[in-house]
Amino acid sequence: MLTVSGLEKAHGARRLFRDVTLQLSDGRRIALVGGNGVGKTTLLECIMGVQDADAGVVHKPKDLTIGYLAQELPEATDRSVLAETLDGATRVREVAERLRSLEAELSNPLVSPTATGPLGSELDDGSRMEQIIERYGQAQSEFETLGGYAIESEAHRVLAGLGFPPEWNDRPIKELSGGWRMRVALARLLLSEPDVLILDEPTNHLDVDSVAWLEDHLAAWRGALFFVSHDRDFIDGVANRILELSTGLATEYVGTFVEYVAAREERIAQIEAQAAQQRRQIEQTEQFIERFRYKATKARQVQSRIKAIEKLDLIEVPGERELAAKFDFPEPQRSSRIVAELEGVAVGYDGQTILSGVDIVVERGRKIGLVGPNGAGKTTLIRLLTGALEPSEGTVTIGTNVDMAAFAQDQAEDMDPQRTVYHELLGVTPKNSKRNWRSLLGSFGFGGDAADRKVIELSGGERTRLALAKTMVVPVNLLVLDEPTNHLDLPSCDVLEDALRAYPGTVLLVTHDRHLIRGVCDALIEVRNGRAVWHEGVPEKVLNPLGTVAADRGADAAESKQKQKATAPTKSQQKKDKKRVEAEKRNTNHANTKALRKAQQSAERKWEKAEAEVADLQAQLADPAVYEDTEKMQDLIARHDAAKDRAADLMVEWEQATLALESP
Repeated sequence: MLTVSGLEKAHGARRLFRDVTLQLSDGRRIALVGGNGVGKTTLLECIMGVQDADAGVVHKPKDLTIGYLAQELPEATDRSVLAETLDGATRVREVAERLRSLEAELSNPLVSPTATGPLGSELDDGSRMEQIIERYGQAQSEFETLGGYAIESEAHRVLAGLGFPPEWNDRPIKELSGGWRMRVALARLLLSEPDVLILDEPTNHLDVDSVAWLEDHLAAWRGALFFVSHDRDFIDGVANRILELSTGLATEYVGTFVEYVAAREERIAQIEAQAAQQRRQIEQTEQFIERFRYKATKARQVQSRIKAIEKLDLIEVPGERELAAKFDFPEPQRSSRIVAELEGVAVGYDGQTILSGVDIVVERGRKIGLVGPNGAGKTTLIRLLTGALEPSEGTVTIGTNVDMAAFAQDQAEDMDPQRTVYHELLGVTPKNSKRNWRSLLGSFGFGGDAADRKVIELSGGERTRLALAKTMVVPVNLLVLDEPTNHLDLPSCDVLEDALRAYPGTVLLVTHDRHLIRGVCDALIEVRNGRAVWHEGVPEKVLNPLGTVAADRGADAAESKQKQKATAPTKSQQKKDKKRVEAEKRNTNHANTKALRKAQQSAERKWEKAEAEVADLQAQLADPAVYEDTEKMQDLIARHDAAKDRAADLMVEWEQATLALESP
């Protein structure tokens, strides 16, 4: 058991936390939650000894093994993925080395170290051989108990679960991107099976498939687990306790994330009542002081009350300082109804096909999630949909008046560390705008003096929020977000979810956060095995593509949540219920109107082509040289009139299809 008692840490005059106490024992899986900058990573580093705590004690038994996954990228080496992963099985390697040594002694006992009896007397050759055989049998039994003979197959299973193709197992780590190197480090830790496993944002570099696998793996973890995460589904599927770090204090809740939310609301309500009572008492005391300050007969009582107020510990309500403002999107111009259309598209690199047979239509205002394993082609598909990549087969049509802004995974790191938050934002703001950029920064959680902090002083989550602000200040009608929740805290994820739901344009969202997908998206594109498949709504089988174990557990958890909501619904749960009902209504509506939408889309495409033909013929008729050739002039006029009539008929057809689609 690892025990933490009275841990305290401050950075300068700012106290991060105090009196943190917790126990990590077998079967206890604790999720550490809290806002950006409250000290979650610092707490993990104090427990690991990376940083020294200002006060408190961390007790670790000598034989306790601890595995730690930090957010910093591991070193790029020449070792292969499999070799590095197998290196995590420290106990197995130690026993294997002992077996090899004993095998060497068995093959040549005469040159082995001399064995001695209990009184130091030398043993004869027969006794020495018996002792070696006995020690070899004990080592072999221990090797079997640790699963030594199956360790390589277990390493392959863990790597496959984390998304590694089999052919990657022999690749040098130095050839991998940062995200894949983090996966190797995680695979090595999981294979080592330490007594205590400490993970800092383990899902940041995983895709939906790998997050689901890791959730299933850690839910059955027999040792102690302490982890930081912003993924609600992941926390709810793994943790059986929640440790909330807020206002410098750590509060532990027993139960799942859903149970934590309900218990936290009740606790905050109690604290708010206590804080209100304290404020009333302070006001009464201050009134007494003000009334009798200058009366000599009351001087002693006045001074006593002044000292009492000075010594008073003010009750601070958790969450009062959390990000609460909404992202404010500037109004973009209106794009055409069809933002992007892919017909019979295939694309690849270096002669290898990545995607083929892709037929997708993205309509204005849709919010679409892209899911699938890493390396399947999600980024390639995004580049096709935004016109940044040409297909090798088929056609890609980008609609008119489409303005795009994109958020990339590494965008938070691509900032000047010596700039202030305010000046970093000014670098991308539209010129001649009368908007108050400091007010906008406040809506992103950088109010007051926080706007004048340097980028280098920001936490990972704060940098991500600033990068999102830079992405969203420009008025666009197509927003492309690639893993925007990495390093964001839970309150920031909630604000982002609300903002994307209110965003007036089209959204293409790549994320492993299943809670965000359910809350925002009205359709999914599943990219897998060289195909891109469109799904209306958000089917759970697409978000959880694992086998029956994870699916059944997810279904049981969903049923449990519904029972909890039915018996004691909180405000947060009522909001989730409302979102779910709205999503089901949208799904039903999409299913019932599929034929009408198809007819409307077809009519609009034909109408837009006819309008383009009219515009082209008008441009030709504007040329004075046309009128020098009477026959050519008459032909152009006839074609122009026919095109105008055809465009008018197609407009009527589109209007009728639209009315049929919009009618209740």
